[in-house]
Amino acid sequence: MVTLSELDRARLRWRARRGLLENDLIITRFLDRYELELTDADVSALSRLFEMGDNDLLDVLLARVEVSGDYDTPEIRRLVSLMQEQ
Repeated sequence: MVTLSELDRARLRWRARRGLLENDLIITRFLDRYELELTDADVSALSRLFEMGDNDLLDVLLARVEVSGDYDTPEIRRLVSLMQEQ
């Protein structure tokens, strides 16, 4: 496990800001709980997940649809599962 620096954590939180309040709430709760435990692979997977459009991301986080295509990786699936538990 790699500890994120203050700057890395700030960048991750900035990158996590979304256009939909629902996404912000889900992601913020996740980061509040798991931020200190994230590995480099987790941060990479989150960064990739944050490339998803807001409405598509909300559908995934609310389990309306499964991640698919380029987003369908074990790392992203694990993080989405953790976010859905929050």
